[in-house]
Amino acid sequence: MSFIRRLTFVVSALVIALGGLVAGAQAPPFDLDTGDPLREALIPRLVPVLVTEVSPALGDVTLVNRVNSITILAMMDALVPYHPSAVGAYTRLERQPESARTQRNMNIASLHAAYHALASTIPSALPVWREMLTSAGLDPDDASMDANTPQGIGNLAGLGAVAGRLHDGYNQLGDYADTTGYAPVNTPTELRDPARWQPDRIRKGIGIYSAQQFVTPQMANVEPFADFDPREIRVPAPADSDPANAEAYKAQADEVLAVSANLTDEQKMLAEIFDNKVRAFGASFQVVSRNLGLSISENIIADFLVMLAIHDATIPTWQEKRRWDAVRPFSAIKHLYGDELVTAWGGPGKGTIELPASQWQSYLQEADHPEYPSGSACVCEAQAQAMRRYTGTDELNWVIDFPAGSSRIEPGITPAQDLQVTIATWSEFSDVCGKSRVWAGVHFWPSISASADVCGAVGDATYEYFAALIDGTAPERAPAQALPPDLRMNDRSS
Repeated sequence: MSFIRRLTFVVSALVIALGGLVAGAQAPPFDLDTGDPLREALIPRLVPVLVTEVSPALGDVTLVNRVNSITILAMMDALVPYHPSAVGAYTRLERQPESARTQRNMNIASLHAAYHALASTIPSALPVWREMLTSAGLDPDDASMDANTPQGIGNLAGLGAVAGRLHDGYNQLGDYADTTGYAPVNTPTELRDPARWQPDRIRKGIGIYSAQQFVTPQMANVEPFADFDPREIRVPAPADSDPANAEAYKAQADEVLAVSANLTDEQKMLAEIFDNKVRAFGASFQVVSRNLGLSISENIIADFLVMLAIHDATIPTWQEKRRWDAVRPFSAIKHLYGDELVTAWGGPGKGTIELPASQWQSYLQEADHPEYPSGSACVCEAQAQAMRRYTGTDELNWVIDFPAGSSRIEPGITPAQDLQVTIATWSEFSDVCGKSRVWAGVHFWPSISASADVCGAVGDATYEYFAALIDGTAPERAPAQALPPDLRMNDRSS
């Protein structure tokens, strides 16, 4: 393949991975009277910044959703004064008269709110966020606190959202560094305990590597939005990841190898889209928005429900990841087979080959946290249940088009032909999302089922909190505070 053709495929794959979005510098001026602030002003600027500043493949769910959830929270709290009944999560601003409920006013308020949220969560991109406002004819230095003007409403809502979550346990002020004292028992080069998580070595260039670190283990101590106690959500021990259970340990590793050896183009592309947390959750929700005919402001408000479900689902998931600290497939496979030949996917463009187990790689880079339970499977189940409650139906009908050669992992090769996949229901959405993590080679099957068994309840809890915000019955809440440490954090006995 020529260099130009390969470059074209790489660029095409990147555009598809970002949902067809362009960088903020290329975004057209925003029309305050008719524009959609989320789709037209914010997302085209936010996604490239997330890629460069937070998560290159948009797969780090805790950090990506940290930015997204606070931003959508701020925008929602700026819009509820223009809503007939809704109240804000962290600000209770005076309801505006019907004459003030114009698209222009709502756009001004929501953009000012988003500006403060983004300036707080990704301050390194402050010039981008300032340009977002100036391109719409707004002044980012307008510090009005007049609760009867859209600028004042936006500033109050944005600052309220930031203050409301600043001390919630994420350790934002400490650059999201671990506050739990976690230390892996294994090193990137030595598997001392084959039941436990091993940080992988990530190749950065010829002879240059970096070692993974458990990303945000303190997520286990973050205060949820919804009314539930994460400490009451537990998953059983990952018994099959204990090498003392030799037959089961080998069987689950062999299952991953068998999947790897028989990957289809459809499985590869679905693994990629569900790894991209912006596209998977955002695009599926936009199907709902279109089907329900949501207005611009209704779409932003309802998007907060998606962010709620994802945010709150990661808390018990990270709690249990931190507790069980379970081994990833790449470590178990190398432990079992060493340099023995295995049959599996051989790497980008190589198809199925025989290779030493020590050289086996997952289709996608495994995330930088322990294996069990699956975070992706949990947040997908939570979102699915929240959306079922919101829409009153399991129907989804999300049609996904994968142009030939649009793979991020195998650009120009996969899929071999244009591919279209329809995910008909939210049940299928959750099921495929979970399976995609095994297709990707980053999880064992028990990790998927463990998440599916408990995370629907989080979706219910987040929907009920969201519904209370919308009907105006949600009580006022104090700024979030970190949860007390989990007393079972180091208890691996049950």
